[in-house]
Amino acid sequence: MVVKVGIAKLGNIASGVMAELLLDERADREDMQTFMATSGTKLQPEDIDRVVTNMKAWGPDFCIVVSPNGVLPGPKGAREALAAAGIPCVVITDDITTKKEEWEALKASEFGYIIMKGDSMIGARREFLDPIEMADYNGNLIKVLSVTGAFRKLQVALDEVIDQVKAGKKGKDLALPKLVMTSDKAVEGEFSNPYAYAKARAAYEIAQAVAGVNVKGCFMTKGFENYTPIVASAHEMMRQAMLLCEEAREMEKATDAVIRKPHKNDGTRVAKKTLISKPE
Repeated sequence: MVVKVGIAKLGNIASGVMAELLLDERADREDMQTFMATSGTKLQPEDIDRVVTNMKAWGPDFCIVVSPNGVLPGPKGAREALAAAGIPCVVITDDITTKKEEWEALKASEFGYIIMKGDSMIGARREFLDPIEMADYNGNLIKVLSVTGAFRKLQVALDEVIDQVKAGKKGKDLALPKLVMTSDKAVEGEFSNPYAYAKARAAYEIAQAVAGVNVKGCFMTKGFENYTPIVASAHEMMRQAMLLCEEAREMEKATDAVIRKPHKNDGTRVAKKTLISKPE
């Protein structure tokens, strides 16, 4: 059977840029089909409604609802509307642990979730953030989430839902992921060199810390002369995290130990370590 996977992209986090691409990296899988509906850059009610309407019309076997701050009314309403239509949902969002009550409610709900703690808020101050700075930051963040292993864990968790649908499960019978992507979880099983492991873990820790710095610069500090260097420092932190990831991957390449786990066209995940070899 062909599994229909919906991606409701509300606003933007780095995980949303790559969500469906991680499931079909060569666009040759025959066991699944994806459809993305996006609200664009904003989370206004009319934008959310458009996404929900299009997704319900397509009728996926399950839907990935990816957004910043997944406990906001817009993302919360979107997943509830999709669930009411009988579409199971997996929430992918950034770190929301400062909102304790809302987090506990999500954790106790029927929804699956993947909380990407390293997918940190951008330094959104006009005096600092222009389109190029935005793109550069997201490029660095995608590198961190990729090389540390966070994206692989996200991809495998979603693949496991696809596998359940292929096995005949549907609706409330699906076991949806309940995953908080910490630094330890991200790097688990990704590196053979302990120094590469340590560099990648440090990178993820820095990426997590970026959120707090940007919250301070965007919401807690007045005066452009005060908040501009704060958000600039957060972006410098993410750049250093990216460079640590570059170093970690180069160390793995130097010993021919980079782990690769591609999909076959039937969705099976295979693996290899040495570059000149076939994945099995």
